[in-house]
Amino acid sequence: MSKLAGSSKEAVRPVFDGASIMLGGFGLCGIPENLIRALADSGVKNLTLISNNAGTDEHGIGLLLKNGQVKKMIMSYGGECAVFEKLVLEGRLEVEWTPQGTLAERIRAQGAGIGGFYTPTGYGTVVAEGKETRQIDGKWHLLEKPLGADFAFVRAHQADEMGNLVFRKTARNFNAVMATAAETTVAEVESVVAAGALDPERVHTPGIYVQTVVRGERYAKPIEKRVVRRKSETAAR
Repeated sequence: MSKLAGSSKEAVRPVFDGASIMLGGFGLCGIPENLIRALADSGVKNLTLISNNAGTDEHGIGLLLKNGQVKKMIMSYGGECAVFEKLVLEGRLEVEWTPQGTLAERIRAQGAGIGGFYTPTGYGTVVAEGKETRQIDGKWHLLEKPLGADFAFVRAHQADEMGNLVFRKTARNFNAVMATAAETTVAEVESVVAAGALDPERVHTPGIYVQTVVRGERYAKPIEKRVVRRKSETAAR
């Protein structure tokens, strides 16, 4: 049975006020651009977003923050989005800071059905507050619990109609683990092929984890920080 949705607007329609949503991507690389724009247009509010970062003021999660649709972020980095900083300093946005590796592993644990894991990362810091600790081989660890969500919005390069996903290079980042860790996974893709057309050896996420596939309407593929080599450096080479 085909899992294709007709548009990004249709794909985000099940999202409700107060929902928790995982958003794939690293910075602006591999973010579900079209799903985020559709979510911004939908008007849903009081969202809890789980993401590596908050995007920028003009792209990604920054659009949802500017709309006042987000009540909480679970994340590891927020340094490129001025509106995020403003909301936090004004006390209008709750943030649960999580070290990047811990965030990835908590999500992976949810998808794998693991009840928790011990890590030394964060011990002795505010990250450890309220968490169980244990000494292992002479080193203190925190117990971190799995992290799931109502929805996962992920971005893949290609999918078939059954939801099998292929990611491209760095855009694989958080997308692959998030696809396994939510009640409902929506995959935004650049191209869709017929069922059976993908080489099984190339599939990164099996379709059993994916409920909806939508072909992105348009892509800006923004660059978070454009860095170019100075002419003097080029000449010196």
